[in-house]
Amino acid sequence: MINKIGVSAAEAVADIGDGASVMIGGFGEAGSPIELIHALVDRGVRNLTVISNNTGSGRVGLAALIANGQVAKMICSYPRSANSLVFPELYRAGKIALELVPQGTLAERIRAGGAGIPAFYTATAVGTQLGEGKEVRSFAGRDYVMERGLRADFALVRADRADRYGNLAYTKTARNFGPIMCMAARTAIVQVRQVVEPGGIDPEAVVTPGIFVQRVVEVASPQQESLLVKEGRVYP
Repeated sequence: MINKIGVSAAEAVADIGDGASVMIGGFGEAGSPIELIHALVDRGVRNLTVISNNTGSGRVGLAALIANGQVAKMICSYPRSANSLVFPELYRAGKIALELVPQGTLAERIRAGGAGIPAFYTATAVGTQLGEGKEVRSFAGRDYVMERGLRADFALVRADRADRYGNLAYTKTARNFGPIMCMAARTAIVQVRQVVEPGGIDPEAVVTPGIFVQRVVEVASPQQESLLVKEGRVYP
């Protein structure tokens, strides 16, 4: 019997090792799998390459992973925002690498990776520093930069509901990056608010089919990143 429901966040991330590449959902706290990230902080693995929309907020979640010295490189669109405290300091000190990718390009690189597309062309970044050193081709009189698809060893994603087959339904902005990250990772690990019986999710509401999900962890009352940041909390 197929059952992808795990016992704990710690067990779900137990095989993420040093040097792994990890996609981490986000685009606001609706998509931030904070319990899974904290379990990865507890593991203490190093030299990670993290692919995410941003670099986290305050000193919890992804920011805590970075602050703990576990991330060697970030691939993201927004390395600095209103509550980015950790990454800018480490980057200026030369302690972490950054590959800056425009947000639409980042989403398409992940989607392409999950779809088995090795590369594509986009007009974004033509003639800018982000386009330097990349192949440029002209189509219909306009230049386009070649960008490569992105894949990762693992994805840490947050969804709203799942069944034991791993079928997922999302809420709010969690859907922006979660589905494509599940497709682009060798192992997709998902935390959900609720696990339901098979058939408990309307098939029309399933965004990520279970074939793209390897592990599911139920976190009925997930921590709210914005509240932790407002309170000045630090993890661990």
